[in-house]
Amino acid sequence: MDYFIHVAILASIWGILALSLELVVGETGLVSLAHAAFFGIGAYATAILLKIGLNFFFAAPLAMAVVAAVALAIGLVLSRFKGDIYMLASLGFTSIVYSIFLNWQSVTNGPLGLPAIPRASLFGFSFSTIMSYFVLVIIMLALVYAFCRWLTRSSFGRVLHAIREDEEATSIFGYRTTHYKLLVFVIAAMLAALAGGLYASYISFIDPSSFMVAASIFVLATIILGGLGNVRGAILGAFILIMFPEALRFVGFPADIAAQSRQLVYGLVLILLMLFRPQGIWGTFRL
Repeated sequence: MDYFIHVAILASIWGILALSLELVVGETGLVSLAHAAFFGIGAYATAILLKIGLNFFFAAPLAMAVVAAVALAIGLVLSRFKGDIYMLASLGFTSIVYSIFLNWQSVTNGPLGLPAIPRASLFGFSFSTIMSYFVLVIIMLALVYAFCRWLTRSSFGRVLHAIREDEEATSIFGYRTTHYKLLVFVIAAMLAALAGGLYASYISFIDPSSFMVAASIFVLATIILGGLGNVRGAILGAFILIMFPEALRFVGFPADIAAQSRQLVYGLVLILLMLFRPQGIWGTFRL
């Protein structure tokens, strides 16, 4: 039972990360590969603050503030670009951050990572058991989902949708589109930092390998699978991509080819889904 709860916790954390990227890609139409960097900065900042004795519910907001400052600086640079150049610039940022994690050993401990990260606690209660942490993560996921749903249905969200459809026409009507894109980029980065903090506190160990470019590509795949332009789709995509490979463990493939068979089935299902449902499961927008 603990194994299934463990997988559900990871899926929920990735669900928060997917919701944050959905705001940038699905709602605004900006293809960003910077999310692994914000996820990692949030994880490292939260871990360091926890290890010096700060409570998680103070450490996580401070980490989100740090990421907000970084996202603001990077967003000002990225706002100069559009389309493929925007994506490549965000990819470069993720590569730079990964290199910093790997080489700034006095802070990140380099490739050896940070061990013994404390679990979250509140008013003396420690979320040390797997079930209690599952409850915490589900509550956080619900709060982030409610916030994203409210944001996308607000007047701010409607401007984001207009930017996604036609940025030049939106700017003609007097909206400062650069400001809107920068703000949603910062908001998304802060939510990614929250996911990183939850991940660090749960796993109790982080190292740079968890925050490579592949993580950005994976979370992008989750929102494309779930469907762009729909916050429910972001959560669904994260749960499918995390849980489906684990479910294949119980199919009963021959032991000598079990791993290869799971990868084959997993890949075929994703390809077929994209062939017959290219907009994703709940998608309202296509890249």
